[in-house]
Order: sequence, then structure tokens, then C-alpha cells
Amino acid sequence: MEKMRVTSPAFQDNGRIPARYTCDGDNMNPELRFENVPAGTKSLALVMEDPDAPNGLWVHWILWNIGPRVTTLVEQAEPREVVIGKNSWGHNQYGGPCPPSGSHRYIFRLYALDTTLDLAGTASKGQLDVVMQDHILAEASLTGIYSAE
Repeated sequence: MEKMRVTSPAFQDNGRIPARYTCDGDNMNPELRFENVPAGTKSLALVMEDPDAPNGLWVHWILWNIGPRVTTLVEQAEPREVVIGKNSWGHNQYGGPCPPSGSHRYIFRLYALDTTLDLAGTASKGQLDVVMQDHILAEASLTGIYSAE
């Protein structure tokens, strides 16, 4: 089977994220597409993070218990039957790229899990990482670049 992938029609891997998906635009998530989810997957989890943030990793969006047959998260998604966790701003929603200076990488990480997660929406990425740890069947990532300049 081919390797699991996450892609977007809005930008290529390592390409520039259009401003409309950032704090300089409409601050909505881009469309994301999931391919080659492995057999046996019970749920998917998605994390969007900025490893270049001045104070360390900044989490922009986390979702889990995405159905294994979901192939697309549409632009400005408000998925039902999905748990949206707390981002680094403390909000249960997408927070677009908003670098204070320079160019930053924004990584969308997709995880195929062998279970659904019993985790409340008050959870952070750290808590998600702990409960996912022994349940990851496959991982994929998509990196976008953005700078406010």
C-alpha cells in the first residue's frame, strides 16, 4: 500500500500558505485531503504547529476522532463528530499562521490511529501526544511557509 499523505489544493508541500488562511486574511483553515489511510484505522488526528515560534512550539489547531473514511477537511471546516482541542491561544478552533517576524514553517501532521480517543476538548497537544503514543499506525505531514513581510 502507498504511504499515507496529507495534501492541500491551496499550497504545495514546502510552499507558501496563501494569506487568506492566516491572521492577515480570513484566518480560516485551508482544504486538506487525506490519502492512503491504512486498513485498520479507527480514527485520525490532525495537528497544525509552528516549530519556529519564538517561545518554542506553537499549536495552531488540533483535532481528533476524525472518521477513518474522511478524505477531505473542507476550507473553513467546522467538522461535527470530531473533537477540537485547545490550541496555544487556549481556543478550540483553528488559528492561522501569524508570525511575529520572519518566515515560519507550519506543519500539518496527520495520524492514523488504531483506536478512537477518550479525550475531552479541554486537552492540549501534550495530552493528545500521550494518549496517541501507542496507537499510531501511520503518519503524514504537509508543511507550509508563511511570513508577514
